[in-house]
Amino acid sequence: MKSGSTNLYTNPEMGERVTAYSTAHSSPLPKHITDYHAAASTRRDDSMMLSSNFQSQLHLLLANAIGAKRVLEIGVYVGYSAMLWAHATGPDGTVTGLEFSPELAQIARDAFAAQGLDNIEIIVGDGAETLPKLSATTPYDLVFLDADKTGYSNYLRILLARSQPGAAGRLLRPGALIVADNVLRRGQVADPAVTKPEFGSQADWDAHILALRKFNDECVAEARLETFMVPLWDGLSIMRLRD
Repeated sequence: MKSGSTNLYTNPEMGERVTAYSTAHSSPLPKHITDYHAAASTRRDDSMMLSSNFQSQLHLLLANAIGAKRVLEIGVYVGYSAMLWAHATGPDGTVTGLEFSPELAQIARDAFAAQGLDNIEIIVGDGAETLPKLSATTPYDLVFLDADKTGYSNYLRILLARSQPGAAGRLLRPGALIVADNVLRRGQVADPAVTKPEFGSQADWDAHILALRKFNDECVAEARLETFMVPLWDGLSIMRLRD
């Protein structure tokens, strides 16, 4: 949700003013990141898939708070968020991105090269196939989940299965964060009475919403996850892995 606005107030205008005020009173993002957001917003018809700069200010704080040096991103799109994670980890850290589309992966790689970023690797393919094959000599500190929403439950299952307590080569370290985007979908996930599709056919949208409800239920029921759902932007779940 690239705009960052959240309508939790008496009217949309108040929500926009509060969002602007909150953005201005949060630590700013580096200019090369906001510049890339502006460029992608202008050039792409599907730029609604971008996270907002406002939400990314929280992402950066989360990564810095846990001292993240290895980040896994499932769903790269054009590379905006990966740039943010690369900034958070620093040049001695690494970011691994899983992206289904070869075209989008190349756009992201070109953007990284233009910025001189060499600590991001993109693996192209279906995340359901590439995620189980990841080798992790050093576990990841943070996962950003922002790919196909119907795949969220499967991604979570793989992450947990590959991060068992005491296991060698686990994907996530104890205390790692899993950050899942778009878990409320303009509130329609929370309100079954709302059925208007945001995109695609009604059948596809219904499957999409049902999958997110299932994922959200699984997260809060999972004993190994400490979960907090943020009712801002398009819905953001922040989970801490505990052994």
